[in-house]
Amino acid sequence: MNRFPQMNEETLRNLKRVIDDAFREFTRSYGSAIEGFFDPLRRMLIFSERLMLGMPWPLVLLIVGGLAWLGSRSVRLTAASVLTLAAIGYFGMWEDTMRTIAMILVCTLIAIAVGIPLGILMARSGQAQASMNPLLDVMQTMPSFVYLIPVVMLLGIGRVAGMIAVVVYALPPVVRLTNLGVREVDREVIEAADAFGSSAWQKLWNVQLPLALPTIMAGVNQTIMMALAMVVIASMIGVQGLGQPVLRAISNQYFTLGVFNGFAIVGIAFIFDRISQAFGRRLQKHREGGNV
Repeated sequence: MNRFPQMNEETLRNLKRVIDDAFREFTRSYGSAIEGFFDPLRRMLIFSERLMLGMPWPLVLLIVGGLAWLGSRSVRLTAASVLTLAAIGYFGMWEDTMRTIAMILVCTLIAIAVGIPLGILMARSGQAQASMNPLLDVMQTMPSFVYLIPVVMLLGIGRVAGMIAVVVYALPPVVRLTNLGVREVDREVIEAADAFGSSAWQKLWNVQLPLALPTIMAGVNQTIMMALAMVVIASMIGVQGLGQPVLRAISNQYFTLGVFNGFAIVGIAFIFDRISQAFGRRLQKHREGGNV
């Protein structure tokens, strides 16, 4: 009773070989087509990187400060966001930071574009919710390193493979919270919209989504945080940015290199988190009819 009954070793080895051979054959047959399918995303990421790297640094600080002020109306948060980004640049990490921000922006936009429609579909269909919940559970519990294996085998090492891994890892929160936000809309409000003869599209666009927006923004915030966390791991497969110096510091035991870039990642997380939370709170106040 000390040895758990397990599959015969030869059978297990053959099973693994069959799966590996099938996946390898799939990669050889459809790898080029899959690369072509994702080529627009590669172009989008390259454009975003060039835009961030080519933008004058005062303009970047001005945009970040403007977003912080628009979201929070707080001088303290605005100053903290600008000073954090300025400090990151002062310590020589500006280019890597711009590459990381470009990757986060592109991955977040893709996750939102895919996640919000999926969340709406789950909110409108109990069958869709029942079928997608287990998949989202798997996506949220699977170790992040495992995401890298299939995308690297399909697309090789590079930006696109890293971007897909980041999007898949960061997608579940925006899907779940969009579903929750739409489902939580007051039934009496929906009945009032029905009484005025609103179509399904009008109810969704003019009633459900505006009222669910604070919850959706919470999902977007979580998606940004998870994308930022995954960018560091994705540096193992060639994603440029702050993750690569951290990886190099771990490999070569460069203490200051790792600490500085680690703090830069924390700084970016602080900026994204506080600004997106500020926008979420303003939307919540607007929903409650408070003074914004």
